[in-house]
Amino acid sequence: MPGERCAIATVCLSGTLEDKLAAAATAGFDGIEVFEPDLVAAPMPPAEVRLRCADLGLRIELYQPFRDFDSTDPTRYAANLRRAERKFDLMAELGADTVLVCSSVAPDAVADLNRLAEQLRELAERAGARGLRVAYEALAWGRWVHTYRRSWDVVARAGHPALGLCLDSFHVLSRDDDPAPIAAIPAEKLFFLQLADAPRLAMDVLRWSRHHRLFPGQGSFDLVTFTESVLAAGYEGPLSLEVFNDVFRQADPVRTAVDARRSLLALTESVAARRPDLATGPGAPPAPELSGHAFAELSVGHAAQPRFAGLLAALGFARTGRHRSKPVELWEQGEARVLLNASADRPDRAEIGAVAVESADPPGSARRAELLCAPVLPRTRGPGEADLAAVAAPDGTSVFFCRTSAEAGWRADFPPTGASAGAGAGITGIDHIALTQPFDYFDEAALFYGAVLGLRAHPEAEFAAPFGLMRSRAVTDEARRVRLALSVALLRRGEWAPGVTDPQCVAFATDDLCATVRAVRELGAPLLAIPDNYYDDLDARFAPEPRRLAAMRELGVLYDRNGGGEYLQASTELLGGRVFFLLVQRVGGYGGYGWADAPVRMAAHRRRRITRSNTP
Repeated sequence: MPGERCAIATVCLSGTLEDKLAAAATAGFDGIEVFEPDLVAAPMPPAEVRLRCADLGLRIELYQPFRDFDSTDPTRYAANLRRAERKFDLMAELGADTVLVCSSVAPDAVADLNRLAEQLRELAERAGARGLRVAYEALAWGRWVHTYRRSWDVVARAGHPALGLCLDSFHVLSRDDDPAPIAAIPAEKLFFLQLADAPRLAMDVLRWSRHHRLFPGQGSFDLVTFTESVLAAGYEGPLSLEVFNDVFRQADPVRTAVDARRSLLALTESVAARRPDLATGPGAPPAPELSGHAFAELSVGHAAQPRFAGLLAALGFARTGRHRSKPVELWEQGEARVLLNASADRPDRAEIGAVAVESADPPGSARRAELLCAPVLPRTRGPGEADLAAVAAPDGTSVFFCRTSAEAGWRADFPPTGASAGAGAGITGIDHIALTQPFDYFDEAALFYGAVLGLRAHPEAEFAAPFGLMRSRAVTDEARRVRLALSVALLRRGEWAPGVTDPQCVAFATDDLCATVRAVRELGAPLLAIPDNYYDDLDARFAPEPRRLAAMRELGVLYDRNGGGEYLQASTELLGGRVFFLLVQRVGGYGGYGWADAPVRMAAHRRRRITRSNTP
């Protein structure tokens, strides 16, 4: 079956060679590319590396890179042939049968394609005599060979069975090259495939490649079309990842390897969905349809619990149930449900500990999550209590798959208190849940929610917050009934300001925000005050009807307009150190999250924190 093996280059991972091999095996990879600097720095001789890989169930698919081979200088060319022979000796000890030769960037690189083909043919002749192969790769910044078409031209001219192509998605797609003609290249000449995604950046391509590559599905490249073209040509080697990324090379190698493996599983699934004949394996079951947020669970300490209970009551929620065996309360209003779990370790802290989504097939969602490398969380369950499957998201948030309407579902674990979840203050449901990610997990999180839950990642946005630049990205189902807003601080330096570590938010939907805000004000909800300067600017930008502007100013409502739609939001103060609630109204199909106004809200949160800390 084409492409049934998966591999990862050791350059993708942090640590020593020993760390990288162990991480690749733990994540379930079949093979590795040995990056030469990793081997040079390793205490193990090549033969021992070979044995270590065999013990771990890893095949050494490629040894790389061999740089600047061709030369117009006869002396240098002879030296390069000698260097190659030494590397062939090493490969024999290592047990690798393919070496990656990059197109040259040196000043003495050969420009004449016939002469270049002759030199590569000589190299291939020496490799072939030892049972080895040479995979020639066009670097996007190569001196004379910088496209796959040109590298194929050279390989075809050389015409040696031990010489073929290495195709790297970054080098092809960073130049906006069309991958479709790859399908016409003879399969026996496609020796190796390297995959990498990347964001679209306007920068030098070498710097772009060395620092900003991502795993498939985390960037902007069309990896599905590229991979489809290679597999359609009849490529039968491994699907291998070669990703240079500053974050990945400092992060936990096992975590990175698992993220990488998930990216390949998701990529091959997408290719198979378009071309079933190119399926590389049985794959995971399709993601069951999601129809909304079942609940958000707040984990709070005993000191913070009364404040959160009071805030939910002030927002119009009713305490409708209490868990049979755990210190967890169910609060409801309309279709919005919040679980208040008073079991946090720190008495004064709070966090969104779990997100639950409505799934058409909760067991199916859980099976898919596990097959896509999501860690299944152990749960303590009392007699007769619902068996809920939960997996851990990259930031540690638990993700539950539920069907609230099921007779023996999670609701049955909460005997009713007798309180009614009526109209309350007009909240109708959960609009979205916003989770600030640790810096290292932002790209991983978008891939996780996309692959595991079948959500779609939307384009990124950046905004200048009071204490630094923020990056945000939403993931949703097609109908936008499940919305998660992910954000990350791009850099955090300095401790002069009272910081909020990874703030989190549950946004509640309402059909009339101003009426809801008036209602919760009457109930004593601690809403943020927004400065007049904001409304003066709002008047200048959008010129809302004066009476409407006056109401927004009075109630502290933020407003955005985009593509004919409108978004109104009002925020509570922060509680438990990092959690707040939003009240939001969408008008006319607005699909965003009001990120343009986030800096205003963040500044207001800081003022409120300072005011509270200075109050005797």
